[in-house]
Amino acid sequence: MTDAPVDERMLVLLRHAKAEQPTDGPDVERPLATRGRADAAAAGFWLARHGLLPDVVLCSAALRTRQTWHNVEMGMTGSPPEGGPAGPLPIVRYEPDAYEAHPEDLLTLVRRVEPTATTVLLIAHNPGISLLSEMLDPPHADPEGLRTTDLVVHRPAVPWAELARGTAVISARHTARG
Repeated sequence: MTDAPVDERMLVLLRHAKAEQPTDGPDVERPLATRGRADAAAAGFWLARHGLLPDVVLCSAALRTRQTWHNVEMGMTGSPPEGGPAGPLPIVRYEPDAYEAHPEDLLTLVRRVEPTATTVLLIAHNPGISLLSEMLDPPHADPEGLRTTDLVVHRPAVPWAELARGTAVISARHTARG
């Protein structure tokens, strides 16, 4: 296998969808709110409509991010996950290290992606996901960061393993609302 051409690589950063308000339970187990499920499905629909179907999904292991991915996947395919019209199923990795991660930690996860991957979707939390977007394209990052279900598409100018500060310009942004 050869590396995916640099000009075809896309890194899609997605802040998890709207979660329920905190309770006495552990934060890592907070589920999505009803609005969050609808917004995540809308994010999946937007990704499919723009041809940004991931080869690899890196997802925080927190409940709200896992539920975000499930609903994104439903939005991409229009049905329960099974491949089909939206394309083959991506490789999905639930990453405990993506919960409460610093941008450098998230960057390390992306650098480990197979060199053949064309589109990578990273689903994580603030402030790490916003700071990663800012690190990758400092002049064009939103100074307010990513809101829930915000998608930011970066075009890396280098192979995944060489991703670093200023090496992936922002080519699109979208706030998904269902």
